[in-house]
Amino acid sequence: MIAAILIFAVTYLVMAVGKLPGWRLDRAGAALLGAALMVGCGVLTLDEAYRAIDMETITLLLGMMIVVANLRLSGFFRLVNGFVVARAGRPIVLLIAVVLVTGILSAFLVNDTICLVMTPLVIDVVRRLDRDPVPYLLAVALASNAGSVATVTGNPQNMIIGSLSHIPYGTFVGTLAPVAAVGLILTVVLIAVVYRAEFLTRQRLVAVAPQPSRHHSSLVWRSVLTVVAMIGLFFFGWPIAEVAILGGALLLVTRRVKPEKVYFDIDWPLLVMFIGLFVVVAGVEKTVLTPQAIAAVGQLDLARVPILAGVTAVLSNIVSNVPAVLVLKPFVVDLADPIRAWLTIAMASTLAGNFTLIGSVANLIVAQRARRDGIVLGFWTYFGVGAPLTVLSIAFGMAWMAAPGVP
Repeated sequence: MIAAILIFAVTYLVMAVGKLPGWRLDRAGAALLGAALMVGCGVLTLDEAYRAIDMETITLLLGMMIVVANLRLSGFFRLVNGFVVARAGRPIVLLIAVVLVTGILSAFLVNDTICLVMTPLVIDVVRRLDRDPVPYLLAVALASNAGSVATVTGNPQNMIIGSLSHIPYGTFVGTLAPVAAVGLILTVVLIAVVYRAEFLTRQRLVAVAPQPSRHHSSLVWRSVLTVVAMIGLFFFGWPIAEVAILGGALLLVTRRVKPEKVYFDIDWPLLVMFIGLFVVVAGVEKTVLTPQAIAAVGQLDLARVPILAGVTAVLSNIVSNVPAVLVLKPFVVDLADPIRAWLTIAMASTLAGNFTLIGSVANLIVAQRARRDGIVLGFWTYFGVGAPLTVLSIAFGMAWMAAPGVP
């Protein structure tokens, strides 16, 4: 038990800080090391560690990464970017377009990869239009989190929740899409209010010559049709992980793109982190989370939406949202209404990522990619919009999830 607690504590400390101070051990390495130590110290057998890994979640995430990689390599995102720029006459219209495109794409694809793709495109657009890039980059980060709350495939923590709870894709969307929509509206309003000089003006955008968009037409159509077919099968109740990996595998059969380019776009460290965390949490569940311990935590009345959402939001900002979901798993399965509880956790853990710049991986992707182009997205700059957005959107999410008949 002592070994399990120490391994768990150090692993989650690195999750919270982002790396082991003084060493080059990142989150993925810490998760893998923690998992190995759980086995090496005898907390789990190797077979128990294998069984702890939720291969459905890993398969789903891998399949979606392959699909998004094909969309990027085909030039699909550049086409969307050109379409938006040609029709945005005013700064506020451009802001709304950035929020909607980022939010909608993040809802059906993985938000982290959408941020990776959208950030350089948005930087290119706003610089050609001679605008301040900071509010538009804020829009990418905030909208990616708010939009991704709507579906199982929107972000990694929702994928875990979908795998553990087996909530149908349509039920997930029907319950949380309104929360995502309100979050996107609040994103536009708050950014426009904070940056009034940029958006609350009659000034029009300068005219820029459209740049030729390099793309593979056949691969664009194949990728888009694959995504549409996958989403349709999700709603018809087909197993989400199976559909995702099949769609991704079929897109690897092409004459246009070398497979190495697709593999390069896959976030392998994220997959390693998931595998490690599954094993670390399983070790704690086996040795520490006795029925008595679970009952003691149950006295917090996690069945109440405001309490569960509050605990989830705070925990997500301490150790990040994916580890928070895994920690809460043992306390949810025995609740009277586990479906409502899981959806509440999905809502709160995702929206909590907007609170600070380090609240989600998507935020860090935007900030780090912007820094390469000499753009500083500072902690307090982000906090000035992200904190009120988080409070308002989670407050609406609590009210929505507590309403009778939802889900």
